[in-house]
Amino acid sequence: MILVLAGTSDGRLIVQTLAEKGKEVLACAATPYGAALLEGCGAAEVSGRRLSGEEIGRLIDDKNVDLLVDATHPYAQEISSLALKVCREKNIRYIRYQRPPSRVLESPLLHYAGSYESAAQKAAALGRVIFLATGSKTLGIFVAEAQRRGCRVIVRLLPDPKELDKCFQLGLTPADVVAMQGPFSQELNAALLRHYKAEVLVTKDGGTPGGMEEKLNAALETGIPVVIVERPDVLSGAVGSVGDLMKMID
Repeated sequence: MILVLAGTSDGRLIVQTLAEKGKEVLACAATPYGAALLEGCGAAEVSGRRLSGEEIGRLIDDKNVDLLVDATHPYAQEISSLALKVCREKNIRYIRYQRPPSRVLESPLLHYAGSYESAAQKAAALGRVIFLATGSKTLGIFVAEAQRRGCRVIVRLLPDPKELDKCFQLGLTPADVVAMQGPFSQELNAALLRHYKAEVLVTKDGGTPGGMEEKLNAALETGIPVVIVERPDVLSGAVGSVGDLMKMID
C-alpha cells in the first residue's frame, strides 16, 4: 500500500497515475473539501482530515503501508516534517514530491520575506491596502500588523465556512473577504487588485499550478509591489516532477 499525502493538484495527479499503474493507494487530504477533490482519482481509500503523527503511524500499521509519498503544499512544512519523522520510526520509505518554484521575474516591485512576520511588516510599509493571497492559516499575523499600522487587509481564500469564520473573528468584514477558489487568470487577478484599490500584494510561491506567474504579472500590470513569502528549505532528495517520482516508485 502507498500512502499519498495529497494536498495539491499535483497530489491528485500522483494518486491517479499510481492507480492507473495498478498500485494500491491510500490518499489523505487535510480537509473534507480536499478529500472530495480526491474522489474519482482511483484511490482505494480517501481520508479528509488533518492527521497527527500518531494517526499517520496507525495508518501505516493498519494498512500495511510500505511507501509514503508526501505531495503536500510546498509551505506545509509541519506535516512534511511530521511524516518524515514517522517514516523513519516505522522504517518505511518516504519520498517528498515538491512542485518547482516559479520562474523568477526581475523587477524592483518584487520584495522577498523569509517569514510571515517579515512579510506583514514589509507589506504594511509598502501600501495602505494589502491584498493577501496566502490563505487563512497566518491571517492573524497580517491583520495584527495592519491594525497596528493603520492599513486595510483584503484576503482572498477558499469559500470554506471555517476560513470565513476565522476572518470575521479577526475583525474583518464581508467587504474585506474575497471567497473564491483559484488558480486565477492574470486578467481576473488584475481586475480584483484594481477593484479593491490594492496597494500591495502578498503571496506565497505556489509554483505554476498555483497560478504564481498570473499573480505576479497582474501586480506588475497594475504597478503595485509584491511581497513574496519565501519557501521553506527543500528536504534533501525531494523530487520535482511526477515522471521522476514514478520512475523512483517503479
